Amino acid sequence: MSNIRIFFPESLSLNFNSWLEKPQSHYLTKVMRVKIGENFSLFNKNGEWLAKINNIRSGKVEFSIQEKLRNKENLVDIWLAFSPIKSNYSNFMIQKATELGITKFIPIIFDRTIVRKINSERLEKIIIEATEQSNRINPPLLEKPQNLKSFLNKNEDKIDLIFTDLNTKSKKIEFNKNITKPLCVIIGPEGDFSEQERNNILNFKGVKSFKINENILRSETAVISSISILSYILNL
Repeated sequence: MSNIRIFFPESLSLNFNSWLEKPQSHYLTKVMRVKIGENFSLFNKNGEWLAKINNIRSGKVEFSIQEKLRNKENLVDIWLAFSPIKSNYSNFMIQKATELGITKFIPIIFDRTIVRKINSERLEKIIIEATEQSNRINPPLLEKPQNLKSFLNKNEDKIDLIFTDLNTKSKKIEFNKNITKPLCVIIGPEGDFSEQERNNILNFKGVKSFKINENILRSETAVISSISILSYILNL
C-alpha cells in the first residue's frame, strides 16, 4: 500500500477517473514528488483505493483507480463533547483525538466556557490531515457548537456518556463486550463544570463517571488521557 494518502470525498470505484483539486495536486507532485505513472492512495468513508497519476495539467492531477486496498472501517463510535479552547491548544487537541480514534467532535458551550466560537474550516482541515497521517479511513464528523442542555436532551437513550469527574472516587470504568451505543467522553471548560451542569450530567441516563488523575489537568491533556484510557480498555 502506498504511504501517500489523500482524502477524496466523492464515490470511488475500479477504473474511475477524475482530477484532484489544486492543493492536493500540489502536495502530491511538489511536496511528495510523485510523477506521472506512479501510485498513491485515495480514501473516504467507504474504503481506500490505489490510484495512478495519468496526467498533470494546469497544476491539477488526473488519476485513475487501479484497485481497492481496504473496505470501510467498522469502529466503535467514540465521540468527544468538549469545551472550545484557544486555537493553538484546540488544534493540537483535535489532531491527537483524531489519531486516537474519535469518530465525532461536539463543541459544547458550557456556563464557564471562555472561547465561544470555533473555526470550523480550520478544524475540518486538521481532522482530514490527521486522518491521512494516522492511516484511518473515516474522518471524524464535526458538529456545530451547542449548549449542554441541548446536547443531553438530543442524545437521551442514544449514547453512553463518559464523565471525567474530578470529584468522584471511582478510578475504574468497565463496559460490556457488546457495545451498541456510541461512547461519548465529555470534557469541561477551563473553569470546570458548574454545579448545575455537573448534576445534569450525573442524572443523564447511561452516564459512567471516573477520575482520570488526582491532578487538575488542562482540557487538551484531559482529552488525550481519557481517550487513551478508553481505547486501552476497549482493546483489551
